[in-house]
Amino acid sequence: MTAKIIDGAAIAKKLQQDIALQIEKRRAQGLRAPGLAVIIVGENSASQIYVSKKRKLCQELGILSKDYNLSANLEETELLKLITTLNNDQTIDGILVQLPLPKHIASTKVLEQILPDKDVDGFHPYNIGRLAIGQPALRPCTPKGVMALLESTGVDLKGLNAVVIGASNIVGKPMAMELINARATVTVCRSTTRNLSAITKQADIIVAATGVAQMVKEDWVKEGAIVIDVGINRLPNGQLVGDVDFDKVKEHAGWITPVPGGVGPMTVVMLMANTLYAAEVLHR
Repeated sequence: MTAKIIDGAAIAKKLQQDIALQIEKRRAQGLRAPGLAVIIVGENSASQIYVSKKRKLCQELGILSKDYNLSANLEETELLKLITTLNNDQTIDGILVQLPLPKHIASTKVLEQILPDKDVDGFHPYNIGRLAIGQPALRPCTPKGVMALLESTGVDLKGLNAVVIGASNIVGKPMAMELINARATVTVCRSTTRNLSAITKQADIIVAATGVAQMVKEDWVKEGAIVIDVGINRLPNGQLVGDVDFDKVKEHAGWITPVPGGVGPMTVVMLMANTLYAAEVLHR
């Protein structure tokens, strides 16, 4: 068996086209464009690249983009003041603070300063709580993107055994909630889980989000399983790989996402989808 490739880049492109069309319709009705504010503190090169992609996509889709590139020495109080100003800005539907923040700034305090209806990253406790009770509003972007990838397979998730490897607040935990809401039976593991391969071997769906390069091996995967690779790691030779040993696992799985070109493009487009949702539904 050779797995079918879940082409995240192609699926994301289609979603981008749908979002652009919806925004065009808004403008034709005399409504303002959705607005997204992106705050980056410091000179993290990976964050700069990611933010530049978001800015470019905003321009392509017709979303108003406001960018704030701030000094790494910025005081926490000043960042909180900026967020308050953006909370009160009626042209802004979403506020994104790029993580990680400098150590002297408390990420939790900053994320909780964002109004829940402008929390397009979906990290505010209010939005996580709504996801947990099955009444989501703004959903965390990467798990939301993974659910769209799973939907693209046409496989009914109800009753399937799903294993999420990783328990971060950004991916692992909300990913488990998304799968629970889809009525799958969910097990959450970590890289340190005992007998991890024995657990994954029973899974119909594996979502790998550990940050450990090529950790998931062929003999961890049940034949025909759906394997979603959230990880992105750079090997010493410069090659980008995921948390799954792609070349070997693809010969065993039923469906699999590549790295790059799988989950990554979906995360960015779901940020745009959340911004549009905030404008259309939450700030109507």
